Amino acid sequence: MSSASGYSGMSLAERGIRRIEWAERLMPVCTSIAKEFRRERPLEGVRVGCCLHVTKETAVLVRVLLEGGASVALCPSNPLSTQDDVAAALSSLGVSVYAFRGMLVREYYEAIGRVLSHKPHITVDDGADLTVTVHKILGGVRDEAVSMVQGVVSDPAESCKGIFGGTEETTTGVMRLRSLEEQGLLFYPVIAVNDSPTKRLFDNPIGTGQSVFDGIMRATGVLLAGKKVVVAGYGQVGSGIAARARGLGCDVIVVEPSPVRALMAAMNGFRVTDMSEAASIGDIFITATGNINVIRKEHFEKMKNNALLANAGHYDVEISKKDLATLSNRVENVSDLVTKYVLRDGRELYLLAEGRLVNLVAAEGHPPEVMDLSFSLQALAVRYLVENRGKLGRRVHVLPSAIDERVALEKLNSMGIRLEQLTPEQLAYLREWQLGTS
Repeated sequence: MSSASGYSGMSLAERGIRRIEWAERLMPVCTSIAKEFRRERPLEGVRVGCCLHVTKETAVLVRVLLEGGASVALCPSNPLSTQDDVAAALSSLGVSVYAFRGMLVREYYEAIGRVLSHKPHITVDDGADLTVTVHKILGGVRDEAVSMVQGVVSDPAESCKGIFGGTEETTTGVMRLRSLEEQGLLFYPVIAVNDSPTKRLFDNPIGTGQSVFDGIMRATGVLLAGKKVVVAGYGQVGSGIAARARGLGCDVIVVEPSPVRALMAAMNGFRVTDMSEAASIGDIFITATGNINVIRKEHFEKMKNNALLANAGHYDVEISKKDLATLSNRVENVSDLVTKYVLRDGRELYLLAEGRLVNLVAAEGHPPEVMDLSFSLQALAVRYLVENRGKLGRRVHVLPSAIDERVALEKLNSMGIRLEQLTPEQLAYLREWQLGTS
């Protein structure tokens, strides 16, 4: 590296520590909770198994848990999202980290197995791969993923039997957990941190909205102004992407199967249509649905030459790479982040980040200020599970609103924002049912 980089002579771990410290400066609520945890040690003796994107923001959460007295083992929730310098930094701080960028699927599930070998009491997950693997093991399911875990853990069931609670960070993971719950297969209570307002109203639309375009621009350098951007999905994530795209000067088209969400997109001023029509219009396509094969063969066949394909959903299943390969007579790596598919008719389509999370593979994920909210909730959720051990049913739970409000208030205070205070008269009026038109 050149000395201009500011990292000349630094080890990988030293570089990671610098970046973690930078994130901490922008995560004041997490920092406040860390101080509280340091005083009270609410997680003393608790073993936490984490399956999260290994980023500088995640490192801040890990350090908060350590301050609370927990021991932490960490594996990635995506084979390509690990920041190797952060992984090295956490390892240098004594955290058991099993992560590096570019893992094979086998290595990915072996890393999950190594986290389970620490016999965690609580799982902290992003996408539910760790949680679902635990449930497969406890439920006697034997598939390829479990076999890969067994390759590094001699008795997986023994390693899982002490788990008494878990948390889940993202929409896709919560969907999987609710499916387990509906089928009566959930073995322990899990807190859907994703469903807390302080998470889903900020992390999902604002964090993803910004970081997705950070990833696209880092990967391609393309000018966004004037481009026709097709956003598949208008949930919390897709709506944020659409709003940021419009702010960058894009002409935005939304594809959405839900009548209510489609109507919301239309009334927010976006053109709404199906993918069959949008396929021939778009310059850039971004999927954010949590579903499979959202863009597939019949859509690729209609696309313009040089269209860009990006995914913001958790798994690399939303853009059908199988169909894309089948339609192509040549595949070339333009860079580490861009793959060119030359179709048989000569058109070229460009897949970003191998169809995985473009904001984490091609960029650094959500900004620290946003993850301050999400990871504060995660830390408090772990404490909540410890304090309520044995009291929560085997269901998917949402954090109490008081915890949400605490995090929001601390964030506002850190921003120097004052809240309006209701007068006693106003408070009484809101409780009174008899008063009306006078």
